[in-house]
Amino acid sequence: MNDSQVTGASAHYTEHHRRSIAEPEQYWTEQARQVAWFRSPENTLQTLPGGTHRWFADGELNTCYLALDYQIEQGRGEQRALIYDSPVTGHQVIYTFNELRDEVARLAGLLRQLGVTKGDGVIIYMPMVPQAAMAMLACARIGAVHSVVFGGFAPHELALRIDDVKPALLLTASCGLEFDRVIPYKPLVDKALALAKHPPEQVLVLQRPQAVALMQEGRDLDWEQGLRGAEPVDPVPVSSLDPLYILYTSGTTGKPKGIVRENGGHAVAMLYTMNQVYGMRAGDVWWGISDVGWVVGHTLIVYGPLMAGCTTVFYEGKPIRTPDAGAYWRIVEQYRVNALFSAPTAIRAIRKEDPEGRLLKGRDLSSIRHLFLAGEKLDSSTHQWLERLTGKPVLDHWWQTETGWPVTAPCLGLEGHLPAPGSSNRGVPGFSVHVMDEEGHLLKPGAQGSIVIALPLPPGCSQTLWGDHGRYLQAYLQAFPGYYNTGDGGYVDDEGFVYIMGRTDDVINVSGHRLSTGEMEDLVGQHPAVAESAVIGVHDEIKGQVPLALVVLKDGVQQDAEQVRLELIARVREHIGALACFNRVVVVKRLPKTRSGKTLRAVLRNIADAQPYSIPATIDDPAILAEIAEALS
Repeated sequence: MNDSQVTGASAHYTEHHRRSIAEPEQYWTEQARQVAWFRSPENTLQTLPGGTHRWFADGELNTCYLALDYQIEQGRGEQRALIYDSPVTGHQVIYTFNELRDEVARLAGLLRQLGVTKGDGVIIYMPMVPQAAMAMLACARIGAVHSVVFGGFAPHELALRIDDVKPALLLTASCGLEFDRVIPYKPLVDKALALAKHPPEQVLVLQRPQAVALMQEGRDLDWEQGLRGAEPVDPVPVSSLDPLYILYTSGTTGKPKGIVRENGGHAVAMLYTMNQVYGMRAGDVWWGISDVGWVVGHTLIVYGPLMAGCTTVFYEGKPIRTPDAGAYWRIVEQYRVNALFSAPTAIRAIRKEDPEGRLLKGRDLSSIRHLFLAGEKLDSSTHQWLERLTGKPVLDHWWQTETGWPVTAPCLGLEGHLPAPGSSNRGVPGFSVHVMDEEGHLLKPGAQGSIVIALPLPPGCSQTLWGDHGRYLQAYLQAFPGYYNTGDGGYVDDEGFVYIMGRTDDVINVSGHRLSTGEMEDLVGQHPAVAESAVIGVHDEIKGQVPLALVVLKDGVQQDAEQVRLELIARVREHIGALACFNRVVVVKRLPKTRSGKTLRAVLRNIADAQPYSIPATIDDPAILAEIAEALS
């Protein structure tokens, strides 16, 4: 999409956004009518001391009912609800809404039989199998509070989350699968329970044929055996303010932050997200490409699509090597996917393996309406490559674990707007996005600073941390009173388009000049030989900081690495200027990433500055760090 295609927002979107900011209580009262409440709320919005808010405080509902039972009542019982596709095992299963409801109701009955009651915490430590979604929905059905921990997390990290939740039960599987590797989960769980101060008394284990778990008598229970004697249960009413789930995100202190999502605001936000943001309708096929261990798995794999009456694709695989870089295109064609969500990292991996798109040729992508990307900065080179290759609109947008749904996006259900190249689009209704300097002054369009959101945050956004409200206030509301501090930096142009340039600690200061490493990465990524890159600020005795670019070249690149380095230096000098001091470019085989695809920039900075660093529990492959250290030595 080129500059000439950029247009202003539709009058429909503009009016919705205006009303959502000027009249938030009235606006969200109207949107809440889309929810099938057990008791409709009369009190829409309350302001609490400290700057947080309550939405729909006196409402009653059940999230599992909305996702399954209500859909059946609307005549969708025999519609596909969940499509499970596991290319590693060759296993494919389709559940209708009737079938999924029956499975979930029986699992909920088993949880209740095991003593789990309304308000209890439950840890879910599962791979991407349908039972993971069933576990989440079963907890919601009986009013238990689930916390999904990414399957394969190190025992220490799992133990931290166990001690924070103090769960009544832990659900796991015998193993997870990654490419051709089998990762036993049970030994990790056993070690975590030994480390934890508040371990649950019981563990429910799903045995998978790829690895059979050793069971501890008196504590461990077999999933399938337990279900044989379980009776299905109906959904129970819960308060709008009751927690649906806790999801942990990284904290600057090293202690994970337990983001709390409440049932009522979440339900309103999910329906709004699927219908107004993504333009999906009941019966559409949606594919959220992620894992249930991350917020995308909650919003765009389980709750959002099912509550909107859509079919959701549940994929246990990778963008490459399962079996090749054409895996995504096979899924789209086979299941007639109408829209999908992916992180840019996955698309870059496909591009690196198949830059010419040979594996897409012959695939029928006619069902696809839009491709949505988010989770990290989308570089223009990857954006243009994907749009050119598929012939489909590629739409960037931005949100966080804390918000639980998009902050900026095209808003297709409101007739939206064409995106401005390089932006994450305009604010979604409910989100009033601004930019501030370090002293808390609002900045003019085009000026870079901290991205903030005016309070109140709309329904669905976290209003506290599990067991530590003071930390929530300190982390998000203290720096800029009256605003939520996103922790991201960037700018807003004079048409309201938001440009995210990276975390605020990724803005580097070179001889007094505040420069965005994200902008440099974008320029580096436009070079035809570059697959992906990470630009970080490293210590310099004279200038304070200077940029260092770690670059991964595309497979089969014939150009000399030194020539690529010189061209990249020239490119950044031309577009940003000599003040950037962009002189260090190091070619590496790969970049260290978390399992969710985010580049470990803080670790890279420590390595580059010869500072001590710990190996994060979330890293995809720890061996990469030694490779990077050697390349920088």
